[in-house]
Amino acid sequence: MDLQLLLALVLGIATIVVVVLRTRLDAFVGLILAGLVTGLVAGQSAVDVITSFTTGFGTTLTSIGIVIGLGVGIGKILEVSGAADALARAFLRAFGKGREEWALGSVGAVVSIPVFCDSGYVIMNPLARSIARVKRGGYVALALALGCGMTLTHHMVPPTPGPLGVAGILGADLGLLILTGLVFAVILLPVVILYARWIGPKLEDEIVPSVREVVYPALAAVSGGRSTGGASSAGTDGDVATAGAAPADAEPAPAAALGEPPSGARPHRVGPLLGALPLLVPLLLIVANTATAAIDRSQQGILEGDYEPAAWTLPFAFVGNPNVALVIGLVLAVYLLLPRWTPRNAVHGWLADAAASAGLILLITGAGGGFGLVLRDSGVGDALAEAIGSINLPAFLVPFLVATVVRIAQGSGTVAMITAASVTAPIVPALGIDPLLAAMACTAGSMVFSYFNDSYFWVVTRFTGLEGVAALRGWSGITTAVWAASIPLLVILSLILG
Repeated sequence: MDLQLLLALVLGIATIVVVVLRTRLDAFVGLILAGLVTGLVAGQSAVDVITSFTTGFGTTLTSIGIVIGLGVGIGKILEVSGAADALARAFLRAFGKGREEWALGSVGAVVSIPVFCDSGYVIMNPLARSIARVKRGGYVALALALGCGMTLTHHMVPPTPGPLGVAGILGADLGLLILTGLVFAVILLPVVILYARWIGPKLEDEIVPSVREVVYPALAAVSGGRSTGGASSAGTDGDVATAGAAPADAEPAPAAALGEPPSGARPHRVGPLLGALPLLVPLLLIVANTATAAIDRSQQGILEGDYEPAAWTLPFAFVGNPNVALVIGLVLAVYLLLPRWTPRNAVHGWLADAAASAGLILLITGAGGGFGLVLRDSGVGDALAEAIGSINLPAFLVPFLVATVVRIAQGSGTVAMITAASVTAPIVPALGIDPLLAAMACTAGSMVFSYFNDSYFWVVTRFTGLEGVAALRGWSGITTAVWAASIPLLVILSLILG
């Protein structure tokens, strides 16, 4: 590989890492600076670098921006309506006594598809505490299973923003990515449960006193334990720890009041079947679009390249377009999950909050696409493809390892998978990697070793009451276990896709 182009790539990635870890700037600015550094060092003119970056930014958001905004909106309505909690409790009833870790891991996986991990975990953690209080033990295993179940789908299943961004950058089929991500999540869930059940009892005595007194009040009263404030000594994450000290059997509070019901109205309750509709309908529509297009291609004998869709597939193509499908999901969420007396301005406020939370994700995703186009236009992508092709390394490991390194360096799984997709997008065609395989490699690699530089690490460990080495053994260990277990799945997927 040409030394100048190699230097451009190394300096570009180093720029992202240094900006995120050592400055007050965020990943969005880091990706912009990385694109400028890479292009200029590679020999592009300043004008060409800017043109490449802005073109890539716009193209990426064109394909994925609306979907991210709508997906976050659905998640917000699920949260404030109580639908997310209803789904969780239904899973608990379905799995039955003795399978609580399976229930909570499955709950986490379902809830985290539309709801961000951090808020989803805060909403669902009281369930883990209630179960542990009744069982008089096992809280660490329950909390880890819940948290890592959320990690699986948050990293692998659209419409979570990270996988959506990866799909847009790499050009992976969204319906196939949903199906493959779900298959990976289902296969990896037993790894989550087994690790949680293995490590949980070893760490149960490590729970800080303040959390122990909340989770096991009867046991604390017998032992005469006194809170030492261990969970609230986290410095910058003290607010999270304080929130974790809610009563163990408390219902998760909605983000805001749903409004006062009119006189004589029945209390508002959302059942699990109704609560699942805004999730299931868009996913089924997208998958139906993918399936009908595949059937039509097969019938026409056109498995690759452009084709003229048959008339019978057009309705599926319309409603199964991710933008349309998620609009339908959001309409269902607002009109099925919220009571009729909910003030209009309250709903507008929730959707505005959701849009605000999606803003940085949109910017990072777009910047990742811009960085990727700079790599392509500057020649760095082609040179990297030639270099990798000359060594005996499975091609799909390239995006996997890039995501792994970036995740460890700066903590954010979303940034790691988008950076990996951006870096490898220019070389995917040259290496002959299927875009779906490349996308799954990016998402799987970004799960590795969540630790101090990951905000979700602090949410899980403070609510669980683990500190220091215990936190690393519990949470960092379980995320690394699913990362390692994803490698053979990627090997199998590479064999299937040829």
